[in-house]
Amino acid sequence: MAKMSVKKVTRKFRPVVFAYDIQNNKTRNKVFKILKEWRLDGQKSVHECRLPKKSAEELFIQISSAIDQSTDSLIMTWVDPYRKVLARGKGKTESMFQKSYRI
Repeated sequence: MAKMSVKKVTRKFRPVVFAYDIQNNKTRNKVFKILKEWRLDGQKSVHECRLPKKSAEELFIQISSAIDQSTDSLIMTWVDPYRKVLARGKGKTESMFQKSYRI
């Protein structure tokens, strides 16, 4: 039986962070509800998810169509699971990342 590479398995569902700045409360609540179904953890406008590439891109397109691109902003970024994540403050750091470092 052939061994499956750990790298191949972990790449299927990749850590991704969505962040937004939305002016309109109704739109912000709509986007929050969309992301709430997918997120592992997060706070008001920053959400950590673990998604396949295609799903993350589809989610980005779905949210993009809900916001006013002339006043609002949306960022989606992939997180490298092999790099350390730095955190500051008293908030919890339990998330998709195995290692969080307080500074």
